[in-house]
Amino acid sequence: MTADSVVISGASRGLGAALALGLARPGVRLHLLGRDAAALAAVAGECAAKGAEALWVSLEVTDAEAMAAQLLAWDAARPLRLLVANAGVSAGTRPDGAPEGHAAALRQIRVNLEGALNLVEPVLPAMLARGGGAVLLVASVMAFRGLPDMPGYSASKAGLWAYGEALRAAHAGAGLRVTVAAPGFFRSAMSARVQGGGHFGQVSAEAMAASLLRAVAQGRGRVVAPWWLGAALRGLALLPPGLGDRLARRVRYRVMPGG
Repeated sequence: MTADSVVISGASRGLGAALALGLARPGVRLHLLGRDAAALAAVAGECAAKGAEALWVSLEVTDAEAMAAQLLAWDAARPLRLLVANAGVSAGTRPDGAPEGHAAALRQIRVNLEGALNLVEPVLPAMLARGGGAVLLVASVMAFRGLPDMPGYSASKAGLWAYGEALRAAHAGAGLRVTVAAPGFFRSAMSARVQGGGHFGQVSAEAMAASLLRAVAQGRGRVVAPWWLGAALRGLALLPPGLGDRLARRVRYRVMPGG
């Protein structure tokens, strides 16, 4: 399958921008979604300089009705071959040690999980009717074991991982290729807001994007980067709860305000 028509959410900066630039080439139409219009326009310009056709719309992924209308319009103009659900926000224990709070936890679930569903579900029936397509869902290694200082983020990414696994199992026979990704920390504005704990040798957003795009090109159902961090958190989840909790509490974070 040739990913010549792609939609990417959260494309205005960080991993989303790196994914867009990694896919940009002549013959490719990129459809970029994000909240920051100026940043989106800049990324679209860089993609166009590499020969791609780059369209962009500033849109909240939590606006299900607006998302569906835009996606269906783009799909009608040129069938979408690859959907990349990358938009995400983070929160966690505040610098003063206070919990992230109800509103912050819900916002992460709405953006990180519901936003991904708002990207995939409107286009899914048309993809299946055409005999398939590809989906990349950007979750996190925190999907494997909730961390004490980032409960809302962990929950949102665990839900996204489960959704992707179910989607792949349900529709692989119809030609849908679903890759669920679990990145660890990589250099970005979001990770820079997370203080303390361990960031475990962060790679660049460009290197992480290349790893995820290779997995999609190879048709892999899962990609965990770095693999050893994913394995460690999976192992932690298999321990008795008391022991697992004690070990998890050894890695503590404080999250600075932001998006």
